[in-house]
Amino acid sequence: MESLDMLANNIANASTSGYKADREFYSLYAAPEAAGVISGPDTLPLVERPWTDFSQGELRPTGNPLDLALVGKGFFSVDGRGGPLYTRDGSFRVSAGGQLVTAEGYAVRGVDGNPIELPSSAPVEISPDGTVVQDGQTAGQIAVVDFADPAGLSKQGHNYFRPAADLSAAPASAYEVQQGKLENSNASNAEGAIRLVSVMRQFEMLQKAAALGGEMNRKAVEEVARVS
Repeated sequence: MESLDMLANNIANASTSGYKADREFYSLYAAPEAAGVISGPDTLPLVERPWTDFSQGELRPTGNPLDLALVGKGFFSVDGRGGPLYTRDGSFRVSAGGQLVTAEGYAVRGVDGNPIELPSSAPVEISPDGTVVQDGQTAGQIAVVDFADPAGLSKQGHNYFRPAADLSAAPASAYEVQQGKLENSNASNAEGAIRLVSVMRQFEMLQKAAALGGEMNRKAVEEVARVS
């Protein structure tokens, strides 16, 4: 059921810009009576913990100068409710107050920690290092940060991540900001469909095994009653 939930979420977000797929880390569960047995009918796969696949998604040209895609590791930093949030979804816009914001209205942070201000409607040019230029003037540099252990990031909905309390952000290195593009989801519909079939078959197999075990118990009880 855990696998089905994760696969369903991946498939639902296969077209969401910057989405990072959830995966499973499996271990084996052995029944107490199977102690010392490496594998066998009493040993079953167990989802020990889910993890997020942060691999690069393909870039999709949009022609919108405020759409930004990251190549390499790193995240855009935004001012979310309750503190900074981090995302790979660079579908930005200019708010009524003249700030560069996300689709949800969260201000995009610059390297100085302040929002990127765009006071006019003039065209915007954004360089590979995230420097924003408007009317020939530098409006700021978009902060791109990374984490020593991305496994400490938890999903917050709408493609945002929040780090664990002991995980701090640091300026990213070896990245490139590409203007007029968005990063596609790294969850594939085709892969999701194949894995969905595999999980469903395993689910059916375990159902049959449970039904067989129940039938064997019933027969055992009947035999004991007959002998008595």
